[in-house]
Amino acid sequence: MDHGQVDTTIYSLNAEPPRQPSAGADRRDSERHLTLFRVGAMVIDGRRELCLIKNISAGGMMLRVYCTMEEGVPVEVELKTGQPLLGRVSWVRDHQVGIAFAAPVDVIAILASDEAGPRPRMPRIEVRTSAYVRDGASIFRLHCTDISQGGIKVDTPTTLIPDSDVVVTLPGLAPQAAVVRWATQSSAGISFNTPLSLAELVDWLRVQRDAARAA
Repeated sequence: MDHGQVDTTIYSLNAEPPRQPSAGADRRDSERHLTLFRVGAMVIDGRRELCLIKNISAGGMMLRVYCTMEEGVPVEVELKTGQPLLGRVSWVRDHQVGIAFAAPVDVIAILASDEAGPRPRMPRIEVRTSAYVRDGASIFRLHCTDISQGGIKVDTPTTLIPDSDVVVTLPGLAPQAAVVRWATQSSAGISFNTPLSLAELVDWLRVQRDAARAA
């Protein structure tokens, strides 16, 4: 299996719309990265255009567009759920566009509605939690930055070795047998041997969101 990183649409529980990326931050669209962003449709100035959804949060989204857009223009983005998301263009940089929603959306509900229909890649969701990774006799407490049904990404000062068999324990979930798929000096991607069910992941995310609100 390819140990390279894979870029997919990121779901975030953050209430703020995605910020404009810094110069050079979009170099992931290279030979080392496979991009499988979610496809959406948008209505702007009465016409319908296709777009790729790179990031979606409660407050907005970041799109890869194929038409000319200007800041301040109202836009309606349609997902396959059929529910239009209304907002305005908050920034434009090359083919990347930031959209600020007119009202906050329920990201978890959008994620849960994705269960029907084929998907080329399991969506990733940004989180802020600890993960315990057991590698042989060693146990590491690491910072988990995103999760999908198929695995997690961690920021780690340790050197995890690709293809290593590990066990991942997240708060509120049973320990998951997993494999380190890729690793750098600062982060690692870990794939679960048995993917989480979408219902299990959505319930876990709701608990994480409620705990964060109560804090």
